[in-house]
Amino acid sequence: MTTPLMAPACGSEYERAVTLDLARLSARGDLPQLIHQLRRTGGCTNPIHLSGFRTLLHAPTGQVLHSYDTSTEPGHRLRVACGNRRASRCPSCARTYAGDTFHLIRAGLVGDSTKGIPDTVRSHPRVFATLTAPSFGPVHNRPDHGPCRCGRQHAQADPLLGTPLDAERYDYPHAVLWNNHAPELWRRFTIYLRRELAAASGLTRSEFADHAKVSFGKVAEYQRRGAVHFHAVIRIDGPDGASTTPPTWATVGLLDRAIRSAARRVFVPLEAAGDLPALVLRWGKQIDVRPIKAFGDGSAITEQAVASYVAKYATKSAEATESIDRRIAELRELDRYDLPDHTRRLIETCWELDAWYPGRLLAHWSHMLGFRGHFSSKSPSYSTTLGALRQIRADFRAEQAHADLRERLLAEGLPDLDDLPDAETLVLAHWAYAGSGLTPGESLLAAGIAEQLAESRQLAREELANLNSEGDVFPCPPSRP
Repeated sequence: MTTPLMAPACGSEYERAVTLDLARLSARGDLPQLIHQLRRTGGCTNPIHLSGFRTLLHAPTGQVLHSYDTSTEPGHRLRVACGNRRASRCPSCARTYAGDTFHLIRAGLVGDSTKGIPDTVRSHPRVFATLTAPSFGPVHNRPDHGPCRCGRQHAQADPLLGTPLDAERYDYPHAVLWNNHAPELWRRFTIYLRRELAAASGLTRSEFADHAKVSFGKVAEYQRRGAVHFHAVIRIDGPDGASTTPPTWATVGLLDRAIRSAARRVFVPLEAAGDLPALVLRWGKQIDVRPIKAFGDGSAITEQAVASYVAKYATKSAEATESIDRRIAELRELDRYDLPDHTRRLIETCWELDAWYPGRLLAHWSHMLGFRGHFSSKSPSYSTTLGALRQIRADFRAEQAHADLRERLLAEGLPDLDDLPDAETLVLAHWAYAGSGLTPGESLLAAGIAEQLAESRQLAREELANLNSEGDVFPCPPSRP
């Protein structure tokens, strides 16, 4: 049976439930073990529960070298981190995801021999580009000069920011359809970008691949009006990727012009459907392209700042619009949430258009305001992968466990694992899903652990910042205690 997740809340009823549950956990006699488990998950707010066993045998003799069973664990379950990337769902796992994303992006900027990227990549032309959505109608904003078009000077936290000046004239269908097709716009943009670079260098499209390769790492971000835009690190390499020198004609200026030209040219046509006329989806007029330098000089941004910025938004969903962070099965579920009128209208529009655009899954992705793409992605040659980073972490833990087990076996006079051929060891294991979530008392313990770990990471960041010649603060390595 699934253990219900109970998020911390205010009020005497919840406090009483926490007190009673903590008393129950203390009386059970395995509180130190439980805290150890929760710490190993990093204070995950919604851990997965597993039940099962793992037995290591010496095949020739049948001797049991090691045996583990969840019957010895608190509640007869092993808790493992949920791994959710959304900060709104699990801040602890989101921090790990952000750390992985930071190192993935940074490796493509400064190089990392452990990830197969040489440090010579620093000399390749690279920029930080932002592509935005077009206007769907005037919204309340904070101009660089003067008041908003409504005549007011909005504060930074004003809930009116991003909402339409006239909701009845705001093009909600265009807005959600743009979000829905934004990944396709990006895909076409990368194709057009290569074409623009080839034309500017005097090469044909087929010849371009023999001289250079375009690599990128990007992240999606929601503006307060509910429209997605993309931030991307875009780099020109030699024909075989980061390990090869780009051609002499490849410059930051050329890359800048090619990005702007490709963004202006690319489009996605939509046929008329229902009561809607045909549409042509394009990027917005606001395109920002900034060179990336090892050190900032006012006109450029630093490598560390770019990696940190991308990592920050890799764990976001549609929080900027105060939307919900999970799918809804039917529209009336929205009544459970206190949503801003603008956000609710965007979600309702997704459901209204769902039947007109079969296959686009607008209702399915309505909680994302129609967007159905990956929040962070990269080209294969940019740098390492998130899977590879997770594998490094898993291998490190496996090596630690192997060393501990080997030491224990030697102390007990059993065979040395390193001396046993793989053919002489046999692993018997069975695992089953046993639920998820935390009880009220466990939630409080996990929140305290997560807070301690966050403070430790912050101290580590400050120490690293003092040692960093650039002075940038960046996330700690992607690891768990």
